[in-house]
Amino acid sequence: MEKAISVSEDSFYKTKKTGGNIKENAVVGLTQIAVLLIIAILFIILGIIIYQGREKFSWEFISSFPTDGMTKGGIFPALIGTFILVIVMSIAAVPFGTITAIYLTEYAKENSKFAAAVRFSIRTLAVVPSIIFGLFGLGFFIQFVGTGMDSAFNDGKLHWGQPNILWASLTMALLTLPVIIVSVEEALKTIPRELREASLALGATKWQTIKKIVFPGSISGIMTGTILAVSRGAGEVAPILFTGAAYYLATLPESLSDQFMNLGYHVYIMSTQSSDVEKTMPIQFATTLVLLILTLSLNLVAVIIRSRIRRRAK
Repeated sequence: MEKAISVSEDSFYKTKKTGGNIKENAVVGLTQIAVLLIIAILFIILGIIIYQGREKFSWEFISSFPTDGMTKGGIFPALIGTFILVIVMSIAAVPFGTITAIYLTEYAKENSKFAAAVRFSIRTLAVVPSIIFGLFGLGFFIQFVGTGMDSAFNDGKLHWGQPNILWASLTMALLTLPVIIVSVEEALKTIPRELREASLALGATKWQTIKKIVFPGSISGIMTGTILAVSRGAGEVAPILFTGAAYYLATLPESLSDQFMNLGYHVYIMSTQSSDVEKTMPIQFATTLVLLILTLSLNLVAVIIRSRIRRRAK
């Protein structure tokens, strides 16, 4: 009788284990299929862009100026304009976002109402449509700040009170701030609390602890936030429609008060304002390919810097 019960229990556990394995294998299989689908979609998109843009993509297309109403020539002004936009945006957004994240993580108390309000504002900014940032940039940076600067320093002459690359970059900086703040804040939280306490116990001040212990350990997170900001800022079009992007300029911006061409805006114009969209289709895909290469190149530079910083830290 005991032997029969033992055999029955063994069969029960084997059946239960088999059922658990089937469920686990099903979950693993579904996740693998999802990953493969994402990779497949990525390669399909890249394949279409490369195939459709192969006719126009060349060094001459990248390095020459547009001619004949942008149906001939290249996209060099748009490439340089996008590059300057991303660099100025990063210079404006990364330090400010990093400082905000340091305050929220290191200085703000857990029950601080001000810190809670800041975090609420960050979450709100993250879900605001990008076109709203463009309207804000037009109203605040151009009509308020720019016009005020012209009245104070240029005797009312129009110089800063018009769309330009500086206002477009600052608008894009506001758009990417939530991404940077969240990334840096999460990186700061990965630094063990014991390291902070040990530094303070040895007589270091709060700022010295942040400067020597917390900040070096979280530099990779800061670079990650920069990479995400660059990726988003390089492709956004709506915020720069009102703040600086030009329809057609066969010249390069000479200062931050000049308008500029942008790769994303160039694709938008070619696909919506052209009298023959089919004729300009290769130009659209070739421009998109250049935008992807520029974004990947900037990201690659940030990744290399991050990896070197990690090696030095180790």
